[in-house]
Order: sequence, then C-alpha cells, then structure tokens
Amino acid sequence: MPLTAVNAEYDDCPEARKLPEVICIAGPTASGKTGLAVRVAEALGGEIVSADSMQIYKYMDVGTAKPTAEEQRGIPHHLIDFLEPGEEYSVVQYVADAKRAITDIYGRGRVPVVAGGTGQYISALVDNISFDETVSDTALHEELEEYARTNGNASLHRMLAGLDPAAAASIHENNFKRVLRAVEMFKLTGLTLSERNEKSRLKPVFARYRVFGIDIDRAELYDRINRRVDMMFEQGLEEEARRVLGMHPGRTASQAIGYKEFVPYFSGECGIDEVAELIKKNSRNYAKRQLTWFRRCQWIEWDKAERIFDKLATG
Repeated sequence: MPLTAVNAEYDDCPEARKLPEVICIAGPTASGKTGLAVRVAEALGGEIVSADSMQIYKYMDVGTAKPTAEEQRGIPHHLIDFLEPGEEYSVVQYVADAKRAITDIYGRGRVPVVAGGTGQYISALVDNISFDETVSDTALHEELEEYARTNGNASLHRMLAGLDPAAAASIHENNFKRVLRAVEMFKLTGLTLSERNEKSRLKPVFARYRVFGIDIDRAELYDRINRRVDMMFEQGLEEEARRVLGMHPGRTASQAIGYKEFVPYFSGECGIDEVAELIKKNSRNYAKRQLTWFRRCQWIEWDKAERIFDKLATG
C-alpha cells in the first residue's frame, strides 16, 4: 500500500481538490534528497518543510548535514534550526508544526515540499496519524520506569513484544522513550499501535500528498555516506561535537549520530579514527532502517532525479 493510499479515496472528490497538495521527498541519509527538494521547490514555486528530527536543533549543523544558506538557494526552509539542544520535541509537535507550515505556505499560493529522512515524522503526517498525549497515568508511568531501572531497558522492550509484537518490531529497544510510551498506551487503552493508528486515520484528511522516495544502489549509498562523514570531519565536526556535548543536550539531541560517538573520544577511551569509523557504521545502519520506513514510496532513481518533474506533471 503506498503512503498516499490514505488520500486515494478522495482523489475524485470535488472537496478534496480544495485541500493543499503537498510534494513529499523522502530517502535515507546521504541520498541527495535535500538537493532534489530544493530543485523541485525552484521549479514549482515552493517552500520546504523539513522532516528531520535532528536538523531542528541549533548549533548542530555539520553533524546533521543541515543545508547551508548556499545549498538552500534562497528557498525558504521551515522547521530547521529552531530548538536548543536541551529541548525535547515529539512527533506530535512535529505534525502540528508541519501542518501549520503547510497551511501557511499553501495560503500564500506556494507549493509545500516536505523533505527529510525521519520516517516517523513523514508517516505520521502523510498517513494522517494522530497521537493522543492526553491519555496518561502518572503511577503507571513511574511503575514502568522503575521496572526498567530494576530489570534493564531491554526487559521493557521484551514486555512490549509480549503485548504488541508489531510495535516492538518497529521500535528499537534503545529508544527507551518510545518503548515506554508504547507499553503505557497499550496498558491504558488495550489497543495495539496498529489499532490506534487505524482509528486515528478515520479523522478528516488534512492534505493530498504525493510521496517520492529516492532509490539508490546500496553500495553507492554506503560510499556516499562514508565520503560525507569524511567531509564532515574536514568541515569541523570534532569541534562542533565538543561544543554541542558541552551544552549538556537533552536525551534526543545527545543520541544524534555524529555526536554521541565522540563521548568516549573526549574522555580518552578511543582515537579519532575509531570515532570516524563508528559514525560511518551507525550512519549505514540508520540508512537501512530508513529504507524500511520508506519502502512504500513511489521510487525515483537518485542519479536520474529529474524524472520527478515528469512524474509531477503526469501524476
């Protein structure tokens, strides 16, 4: 099922034509989606809404491959560089902020172009998923945190696997915050993640999305990742990581690839070459997970990305 299937039943509905039409360009890290999004925005008279969970943070420029002013080429970019590293930010907040940005862009006669690699952000937005943060129980939350402290974070993930196997498969055990919330939500609602998402999709559709994923040979992608990391070091990644980690970033920012790998280096436990190799390895593993998120996109070949203009013109 394509990511745009949620809107398919509205394609021939006159009311649907009044909804904003949003171009969405997704892909793994280092696949070239940022440059493609800029070219699309230039061609269509658009503005870009970022869907990157790390480019939201200030000061984290080199390590997150945040587009420079030159790379943005005068195209307005929304939802980048607006939070302090110590602040937390949820997918709920992202969806609300992205919808506001899309509404504003469309209202000014421009074309919203969502671009990024955070699958959870894009899926929640495109699939019209809502998350009810009002459902909570302080006592249960504290009980689950204590359980994890006593038995280890992996034990909470095993608990989730017993309650909601599909959710456990989609959430990495190291993502403690999401694992905890998934267990909490099941215990409070009695519904699995997929059941809650299905109920949320019954809400009115916000926009019509045309989602494109950048297809790229795996070996070529890994080579691009390795070369990008080498370039990041040339651009001062070590100094940037030292500054950011010295700011005592929050849980989310401190886990960003390109920064967390420097912790043992700064404490004298490993060398800089080991840091570089670990960043490359973690980036490649992250790219694998991203490809899983985006497997339902309409794919375009990265080295022939101009084809997207034909696709946009012909539907």
